[in-house]
Amino acid sequence: MAAIQEFPSDLLAGQQELHQVRAELLTLLKRLPWSVVPLDGFSDTGGWRKVERPASPGWSPDEQAEVEKLRSRERELAVFVTCHRFWRDFPGPDVVDTRMKLKHVHEGEHAHGGGPG
Repeated sequence: MAAIQEFPSDLLAGQQELHQVRAELLTLLKRLPWSVVPLDGFSDTGGWRKVERPASPGWSPDEQAEVEKLRSRERELAVFVTCHRFWRDFPGPDVVDTRMKLKHVHEGEHAHGGGPG
């Protein structure tokens, strides 16, 4: 299996940017209204799980564009990382194990005082 230093620099950079884009998207989605389009609020307390939502003003065109921009970049990076030529050298289960190591490289950097994650 590949050690951290054996990952190609472009693959490491792609994975790092993917983490960053996903974090930005999550932060944006958490602050936006629950509905993209304006909708009245509702309350459903009769089911097994109580669900309530306030009225949603919807997302502005700029907010919609920002979400789409981040989602598009997230897809591009996910394809880049998962289809990288580096993975051709690994048989079956080794791909999964090594991919998981790549996903968590930034955690190891933080734990050892390495670069920004």
